[in-house]
Amino acid sequence: MQLSDFDFHLPEELIAQEPLPERSSSRMLVVDRARGTFEDRMFRDFPSYLQPGDCLVLNNSRVFPSRLYGHREKGAGGEVEVFLTKPVSEDGLTWTALVWPGKKMRTGERVIISDDLTLDITGRGEFGERTVRLHPTGDLFEILERAGHVPLPPYIRRADAPSDRERYQTVFARERGSVAAPTAGLHFTPEVLGASQAHGAAVAYVTLHVGLGTFQPLRTEIIEEVKLHSETFSVPPETIAAMDRAKRVVAVGTTSVRAIESAAQVTGAAGKQSTELFISPGFHFRRTGAMLTNFHLPKSSLLVLVASLAGRELILAAYQHAVNERYRFFSYGDCMLIL
Repeated sequence: MQLSDFDFHLPEELIAQEPLPERSSSRMLVVDRARGTFEDRMFRDFPSYLQPGDCLVLNNSRVFPSRLYGHREKGAGGEVEVFLTKPVSEDGLTWTALVWPGKKMRTGERVIISDDLTLDITGRGEFGERTVRLHPTGDLFEILERAGHVPLPPYIRRADAPSDRERYQTVFARERGSVAAPTAGLHFTPEVLGASQAHGAAVAYVTLHVGLGTFQPLRTEIIEEVKLHSETFSVPPETIAAMDRAKRVVAVGTTSVRAIESAAQVTGAAGKQSTELFISPGFHFRRTGAMLTNFHLPKSSLLVLVASLAGRELILAAYQHAVNERYRFFSYGDCMLIL
C-alpha cells in the first residue's frame, strides 16, 4: 500500500488559524461504518451518541511552552529558535530538539534564551534534530512557563498569542509532557463532559505525551515501511478496569487510540511505557469501538490510522465531503465521530 493512497486536495483557506469563540461550537461529521454513510452534525450533539455501557477515554497530557527564542552567545549572533521535543536524560535537562537556523548551529554552540536559561548544542540526529543540554537557574518548567512559547503547529501561520495558552490545551489536561495538543479533546467543556456522563458513559483517562512524530512527514512511500518516533504513554489500572467493564470504548483522539491499543498488545500493560505503534490498514483494534478525531493532514500517519478504523474509501469520501462543505481542518478545526 502506498502513502499516495491517503492523499486528498485541501484548499489552504480551510486550515483553521484560530479557535472558535466557544470550544463546543465546532461542526462534527458523523461517520457510520456499518452503513457506509456520513452526516453533518454539531459537536454539541456528541453526548447524544453515547449510551450506558460506553467508556469515554480521554488523553490528559498537558502541553508545555516548548518553543524557545534566543540568540547565539558567540560569533555572528542572530536569533535562534529551539523547539524542545523529548527529554532524553534522567535529570530531564538533556533533550532532543529542532533548531533554526539548523545549518548554522553546530555542536558546541551555546544559545542564550533568558537571564535564567541557556543551552548547549551537544549532538545531531539522523534527520537534523539536535541534542541540547539545558542550564536553568532554578526549576526548568517554571522558567519555561515564563520564557517559552506555545508550540503551535507549523500550519498555523501566526505567532502564538496569550489566549493560546488556554485554548491550545484541553480542559482536562493534567500530566505535563506534550509538545502538541491532543486536539480532538479541545472541543470538550466541563458541560459536555457532564452531559456525556448523564447519557450513561463512564469517563476514563490515559496519558500519551505527543512528540516529534506529530510534526514530521512520513519518509517512505511504502506504508509497510513506515516507522514512527516513540512516544511515552500510561494507561492506569482503573482505566483498564473501566474498559474491561464497558460494552464499547469511545476513544477521543488518535493519541488515546494509540495508547489503549499499544497497552492491549502487552500483558500487564498498566503503567508508564513507550510505543512506536503505527496503525495501518489490516490492524486489529482490540479496544477501540468508536472514535472522535479532528481532520488530519494528507498522507499523514494520523489519516492512515483513521482510515484503518473506518476504511480508506469511506474516510476519503468523508474528507471530500468535508472539503466541499467547508469544514475547518487540523488542530483548531472541526471534528469527526466514527461509529
